[in-house]
Amino acid sequence: MRNKLLAGAMALALVGCGEKPADEAATTDTPAAESVAEEGGSADAAATPRIGVEAAPGVAFDYAYTFRLADKLISKVQEEHAAACETLGVQRCRIVDVRYQLTDEKLVEAQTQFKLEPGIARKFGAKAIESVEKAEGVLADASVAGEDVGTEILASQQRSAGSEAEIARLEERLKAGGLSKSERAEILAQIGQLRGQVGDERQSRRSGEARIAWTSVAFNYVSDGGLPGIGHENPFSDAGETLMRSGSTALTFILTLGAVVLPWGVLAMLVIAFWRSRFMTAVRRQMRNTKPGASDPATPPAS
Repeated sequence: MRNKLLAGAMALALVGCGEKPADEAATTDTPAAESVAEEGGSADAAATPRIGVEAAPGVAFDYAYTFRLADKLISKVQEEHAAACETLGVQRCRIVDVRYQLTDEKLVEAQTQFKLEPGIARKFGAKAIESVEKAEGVLADASVAGEDVGTEILASQQRSAGSEAEIARLEERLKAGGLSKSERAEILAQIGQLRGQVGDERQSRRSGEARIAWTSVAFNYVSDGGLPGIGHENPFSDAGETLMRSGSTALTFILTLGAVVLPWGVLAMLVIAFWRSRFMTAVRRQMRNTKPGASDPATPPAS
């Protein structure tokens, strides 16, 4: 379990340092970012290599962590993570969603979603891992999804430049004159369509720039089943899950076997009952035929 968690944290570090475009790389190692690193220096995070943010310019990352800990501590840890974000200020960290739920199985599930300055996203996650470990919980899962938004923004700029050049050419054609009403209407329609495309491309670039400017981080909190130490291999929970799985498998096998065997068993019982009835009838008939009668001449008279 420990090796698996360490591998997950290392995977985060390998990609988590490339959240900003290259032109913002110089502002990444700010004092506030360093303070987050010092406060959140968990063992897993300390073992990961540090790579400059220029390794992945223009890539927008989405971080997702799943923490497993005792039900009664989930709300406390969730509040600690929210407080850590508030300490950084709204210019660097924003809470965008908070959820806390008690499931039908009486287990707690919760989630907190953040928008963070890309340069401190990984370090913020490291601090969160440390707070979970202090609460005797564990990092159960960690993943990072990256999208090369910068390349798409560049392609969008090129498409817009092409559309604007075509608009300029069509407008020059209108100024030249000598067009029929239908030709002029067609050119105006083309210009309107191209301007619409330019507007769509501009909006797409703004959305992409917003994704690069903020990194999404989601903390998911799940119950350990109400028993302490599940993250460190809880034998009672494991045994219970194994019992439930094996019992379900055995019941499925019995029902399947019954569905296959039952029709043939009923048929066999009917055949046996029919054969037994015929056999008993034959036996009774034979007994009647072999029993001496009162008028049988071979039978001597009673003295």
